[in-house]
Amino acid sequence: MANTAATPGYASFREFYPYYLAQHTHRTSRRLHVVGTLLALLIAVLALLRAEPAWLLAALLAGYLPAWVGHYFFEHNTPATFRHPLYSLRGDFTMLGEILSGRMRW
Repeated sequence: MANTAATPGYASFREFYPYYLAQHTHRTSRRLHVVGTLLALLIAVLALLRAEPAWLLAALLAGYLPAWVGHYFFEHNTPATFRHPLYSLRGDFTMLGEILSGRMRW
């Protein structure tokens, strides 16, 4: 995989987000992220409504597996989640919001 060099620390999400976007330039990868994030949200809501905590593991898998496929096969880079898990999660939701609002092409 390319782009495996150490990434710098970030003092804020505002500093991190341009890096996050640079790691998500391939359209198919962004689409996989959107589908995975929406599916994860749906499963998480169902887990809460049905009081099925085991479904939260399914939600994690539904969110991360499509994203990791996007990174490995389309972006050819390492997911930011491995080095910046909280900023990366926020990046997923921020990118989802930008795509759903039409501010970003998917």
